[in-house]
Amino acid sequence: MSMKKMMTALVLGAAAALTSIGAMAQDKYPLVLGDYWEVTGVKLKDGGGLKYAEFIVSEWKQDGEFAKSKGWIKDYKIFSNVYARAGEPDIYLVTISESLVSGAENEKRGDEYQAWKKKTIAQMESESGNRAEFREIVDGALLQELTIRK
Repeated sequence: MSMKKMMTALVLGAAAALTSIGAMAQDKYPLVLGDYWEVTGVKLKDGGGLKYAEFIVSEWKQDGEFAKSKGWIKDYKIFSNVYARAGEPDIYLVTISESLVSGAENEKRGDEYQAWKKKTIAQMESESGNRAEFREIVDGALLQELTIRK
């Protein structure tokens, strides 16, 4: 075989290989699974906006920073429902994590969190109940982000 024919065969072979790789890439699902977004919808009671905002910027933020420092979550966010209709939440609290945890891991994290808070479960439950005077949890969702495959 001449050198020219060999080079032509190599070029055609490479082109065929690239075409088949491109065809395989097209067989992939066009959306890629990403992070989990845990969303809590909060309805504020009349006159409760300031008290809840103070809770968010103090305790809720501290809890989020602790969870981030442990690598349990990637981030946390707060959204306002600007055009809230009757019965819809006024505020959405969001935590973003890379994956869901097992029951055993959740127990371990709960123990670490409780030790960090230096509070009993009864104390934390009571504090959560006290917030009912100015807010109500009305919605919740666990969403998984989808991104467009490149």
